[in-house]
Amino acid sequence: MQQSEDTQEALAPLRVELGPRSYQIHIGPGLLRRAGQLIAQAATPGRGFIITHPRIDQLHGAALRESITAFPAEMITVPPGERQKTLRRAAMLYDQLLARGAERGSAVIAFGGGVIGDLAGFVAATYMRGIVYVQVPTTLLAQVDASIGGKVGVDHPEAKNLIGAFHQPRVVIADSDVLHTLRGRDYRAGLAEVVKHAVIGDPGFFGWLEENVRALLQRASWAVAHSVRRSGEIKAEVVRQDERETGLRAVLNLGHTVGHALETVTGYRAFRHGEAVSIGLVAAARLAEELGMLTAGQGDAVAGLLGRLRLPTRLPEVRLDDLLAAMAADKKALAGMPRFVLPRGIGSVQIGCEVPESALRRVLGALGARA
Repeated sequence: MQQSEDTQEALAPLRVELGPRSYQIHIGPGLLRRAGQLIAQAATPGRGFIITHPRIDQLHGAALRESITAFPAEMITVPPGERQKTLRRAAMLYDQLLARGAERGSAVIAFGGGVIGDLAGFVAATYMRGIVYVQVPTTLLAQVDASIGGKVGVDHPEAKNLIGAFHQPRVVIADSDVLHTLRGRDYRAGLAEVVKHAVIGDPGFFGWLEENVRALLQRASWAVAHSVRRSGEIKAEVVRQDERETGLRAVLNLGHTVGHALETVTGYRAFRHGEAVSIGLVAAARLAEELGMLTAGQGDAVAGLLGRLRLPTRLPEVRLDDLLAAMAADKKALAGMPRFVLPRGIGSVQIGCEVPESALRRVLGALGARA
């Protein structure tokens, strides 16, 4: 009975309340077949430009294109990988949009995971001072996190997402069927952001995740639908209260200070974003223990759940000083000192935490960083 109720709940659209920038998040199976209709209702573009990866186009491009009948649409593909999230790649996309006659009445349709969403959204935010864009996320990580909230951007060699903007999508269309074509590692990476949302704002959801690890790893439709739905609700409420990250929205960076630093020092090659966040979540829990904000049992619960979900919980052989330097360059740092989001318990976090360097070195060293 619970499984049926969760699936039906996931079919009802969520709404991100942002006044004139409000939009709906559609979650459920088979939505690619309705994507064109949903886009036309929300955005009424003159033309559409779908930005995606070749593999996603091969797997799902035909379904999306065939659903779009109310306006002409064409595909633009970019190579996969975080290393494509650069100003150089954005400039190449500007050139392609210009060559194909994209105007202010056109729409960019981000069709992919977090990298595509960030890159395509940044291009839409800056092309002709901003045109409509739509999110059609195809990874679990993008469906539960990256496609919601309007943070778009590209990386700088010194720090991830250093160059960006706030540009809300006109609609988000999350088809749960496409998740079945994800590689196992990519699917599991998205579960880290699901755990993050539970730690931020819902101890009951955290307990539900602990009870349903097997179903989540098996990608049971009801378990995935409930995870996407509940994560979307938590993030949408945070974004509603703080659209431009002036305060509360910083809670969503839980696990990301160490996670982003790890991605930077490994050249965006060794880890999926969610894997880096998983390690960052464990680091945040252990730092909170060091500062007396969290009991060891709660920290063990976070690390234990991530481990059961087959996510990494320890750092690789990276230099501790390299991690500290990357954290100092983080856009959330103040006067070169990183600021952390740390849990005060399961379901509650504190932003803007200062951590003594000695504690940071102890925790990161214990997690595997080398001196």
